[in-house]
Amino acid sequence: MKKIRIGIDVGGTFTKAVAIDVLDKKILGKMSVHTTHSSMDGVSEGIVNVLSSLIKRNNINPMEIELISHSTTQAVNALLEGDVAKVGIIGMGVGLEKSNIVKRTHIKNIPLSSNKFLKTSYVFLDTSKYLKEIDIEKSIESLASEGAQSIVVSEAFGVDDPSNEMFVMDNSKLPCTSGHELAGIYGLEIRTLTATINASILPKAINTANFVKSAVKKLDISVPLMIMKGDGGVTTLESFLHKPIITVLSGPAASVVGALLFLQVLEGIFIEVGGTSTNISIIKDGKPEMRYVTIMTHPTCIRSFDVRICGVAGGSLTRISSHKRIVDVGPRSSHIAGLEYSCFADPDELREGEIVLISPLSDDPSDYVCIKTPRGKLYGITNTCAANALNIIPINDNAFGNAESAKIAFAKLSDFLGIPFKQIAEQILDISVTKIVNYIVPAIKEYKLAKDRVVIIGGGGGASVLVPKVAEKLDFQYKKAEYADVISSIGVATGMIYEEKERTIANPSPENVSQLIDEVKNEAISKNASPDSLSIQSEYISERAVLRVTVMGNVTLDLSNARSKELDYVELTRTANELFRQNGNIVLESNIGNYYVFSNSYVQKKFLFKTKKQSILVLDKFGRVRLSLDSGKLINGHSKELSENLLPLLSGLSSSSSGLSPQIHLIDGFQILDFSSLTAKEQVVKAIREQLDKINSNILLVVKN
Repeated sequence: MKKIRIGIDVGGTFTKAVAIDVLDKKILGKMSVHTTHSSMDGVSEGIVNVLSSLIKRNNINPMEIELISHSTTQAVNALLEGDVAKVGIIGMGVGLEKSNIVKRTHIKNIPLSSNKFLKTSYVFLDTSKYLKEIDIEKSIESLASEGAQSIVVSEAFGVDDPSNEMFVMDNSKLPCTSGHELAGIYGLEIRTLTATINASILPKAINTANFVKSAVKKLDISVPLMIMKGDGGVTTLESFLHKPIITVLSGPAASVVGALLFLQVLEGIFIEVGGTSTNISIIKDGKPEMRYVTIMTHPTCIRSFDVRICGVAGGSLTRISSHKRIVDVGPRSSHIAGLEYSCFADPDELREGEIVLISPLSDDPSDYVCIKTPRGKLYGITNTCAANALNIIPINDNAFGNAESAKIAFAKLSDFLGIPFKQIAEQILDISVTKIVNYIVPAIKEYKLAKDRVVIIGGGGGASVLVPKVAEKLDFQYKKAEYADVISSIGVATGMIYEEKERTIANPSPENVSQLIDEVKNEAISKNASPDSLSIQSEYISERAVLRVTVMGNVTLDLSNARSKELDYVELTRTANELFRQNGNIVLESNIGNYYVFSNSYVQKKFLFKTKKQSILVLDKFGRVRLSLDSGKLINGHSKELSENLLPLLSGLSSSSSGLSPQIHLIDGFQILDFSSLTAKEQVVKAIREQLDKINSNILLVVKN
């Protein structure tokens, strides 16, 4: 009996699916169909098509499927195309503060793109008196009469007491969302804006979810349906029904998750090269970096992977000036123009062709070059064609084409421009590589990545076209992700549960931290996270007075089976050596429950000075990075003994660089707790003692120097 997970990634051009046997860690099959943007049922039709085809072609027994997950571009596409519902906003608060509340909750029509808007209408409800169902009903009827198809309810201080927002939601006959559902932080205006954007895509999300759910049921599959989020985790279909905005950037996030499944990286740049655009993500301390999402210049409360999108990729078309010089590559691609690549054409068809310039879309300049054959068919000259003309694509690579066809295309372009064809191909690639590098260099500075540790990771079908040259230009090590062409689908299938909540708290106490940890932890477990796989981190952002707690864990179905692939001591040590680049004295310090703790002692040279340092690396039993510190120390002991001697043990420890003193992680074998959110040593001691008193086992404290 197999245990099969299916991951489906909805991309801009293709919807791809993979079936993975989680017991044998083996890909059973993969499938690709064109994304059904123009279908009456939208992208959900492509999801169902690729799922049914994958099952049929690979003779998959529906009874062996344990989980189906998919990413979706629906939220992004709806906003880009302006295909959104009109939103009715109900602002609420005490009448005496009405003018200020209206100012912050009356979100006017939101500009999207191409002169399209997210339209809104507005009413105010006074909550200084008891809310009545009749008042809510009248308000919603008024908004509906103005064309509202979904409702947002947002109350001043609703994060402290969301009862009024929930009461309105319970009495709404239209799809409804609220500010407190999406963010637990103060900031009424940004909370309302985020909820308004979310509400605008609610009707479409509900239709998609119901369509997929119904179609899967018709295939006699009765398993959990999960959705990929922009923060790299998966969540339930129910969450998507209420918060479709959390899926923004879920495709790029899935690719990073998939890459890190096969490649252990402490610091790196993941570059996914598609047909039209390239996604760039930052990995630091073994984890992708996160940031708040900005949608069409509008800041939101939603956090996702920090993904930078560059408008050049494997299918980008070459542009030529009136003086017959190459001036740019992209942003339009062969996919957008509806053209095949020259390097995938029949050589005989290209021989009699001629160079012509086109406008890929009606409002584009007519300076994009392609080849027109005698029978009128057009072929694009792309980055992939340039790489094949230079013979730099490996034979079995997804981007490998017909070198003869590519050289014919570039020979014709050479005659047209009067430049040697190799020089043209190299110039095209160099323009594209430079564009990508210009996104990477600022990111390296922003996140203060250690240049001697950075690895460039290539993903996507066009990885081999551009990413090796990016690594070469930056003088970084290069690795290509396994199964690069379907890496996003693999990431979707193997995604972890990731839950995060924020609260505005001026001076968080141990009780505040403990309460929020329990809340987020229970949320993760309710969504099928395995309790013994949880990694819990708390963080306090002092300049914004925000307490943030994140919980990450494997989906229960993956870890619950004894045959799941665990690494032995030799494999884990090899992984640690690779991550540390075999630099220093690497020692396995401790094996505590699900975690293996390595240290790396080395000498850091700076100017004329030498400093002894110890890096700490925590891997779980599957070899995933769970914690990485540049400099730290370890404290071992039984929970009772550590509790009694905690203050003397922590005496003399320096403050963290953020001014929060000190930064300590507690590992009890089943979870990792981070106490960096607390602002004073006394608070840290109290919070750790509270945790130690709940435990009766050996404990490891990891302290950042």
